[in-house]
Amino acid sequence: MIIVHSPRSLDYEAPGHPENPERVRSAVALLHKEFHTWTIPEPCADDDILRVHSPELLAAVRTGAFADADTPFFPEIFEIAKLAAGAAILAAESAVAGRSAFSLMRPPGHHAERNRIMGFCYFNNIAIAVARLLADGKVKRAAILDFDCHHGNGTEDIFRGNNRVLFVSLHQSPCYPGTGSVTQDNCVNYPLPPGTRPEQFLAALDPALGQIGEFQPDVLAVSAGFDAYKSDPITHMGLEIDTFHEIGSRIGNLTGRTAAGTATLPCFAVLEGGYSRDFAKCVDAFVTGWEQR
Repeated sequence: MIIVHSPRSLDYEAPGHPENPERVRSAVALLHKEFHTWTIPEPCADDDILRVHSPELLAAVRTGAFADADTPFFPEIFEIAKLAAGAAILAAESAVAGRSAFSLMRPPGHHAERNRIMGFCYFNNIAIAVARLLADGKVKRAAILDFDCHHGNGTEDIFRGNNRVLFVSLHQSPCYPGTGSVTQDNCVNYPLPPGTRPEQFLAALDPALGQIGEFQPDVLAVSAGFDAYKSDPITHMGLEIDTFHEIGSRIGNLTGRTAAGTATLPCFAVLEGGYSRDFAKCVDAFVTGWEQR
């Protein structure tokens, strides 16, 4: 598996903010103990961002002309956010070329709407990557699976009504940002109550994966969040570390393997949330489960 990462993504921090560099730094250290191919990304182009975001949002991230209590402005955030989006694109292109890939970067992206910065997210990394594949003609249909504890409202906002994209989200409800309670058009939502246990989560994951299989996408993009873990400080779900291994394994079952070891359904993942002390272990469990199928 290819791990896409740049240490530059660790170069911003707000004191006391849960989305801090140490979470990703710890995951990088743990994954470096195993055999992976590490790749350093380049920033995406402005045109990549403008496929899914408005010119006003692009300008706001560049200049700091926005106000969101959860998503502070940093002088360097424009370039770092472009780098995270570029990492998602690189992971996507690696997947369609035959190598599954995981973008292990920050900031996350799935809350960023077409014209709104929010929820620790500046640009919607996974939407930018999927839109790039579609624009380049590398795929005709794409599915996005989001298992972050929070609903991927930004991804839904960007792709709702686009019949080339299927968006499927499993998330705690009620919870921030208060969306995702119903299925709309091509956006399929599985709202799960606080305290959801592993067996309940996996029971929802199976039909979600079934719907993705029925859609017959050319690529599967995964918004990988680890805040449904039982000890996450800002959510109230009940998943165990081993649950993330099982999530990875079931995704691997869906994507399959050829005799040469490549996925029959190209698949890439992009990091979203997860804020517990066991974050790195959750990430490692997911990657291991996904990789071993």
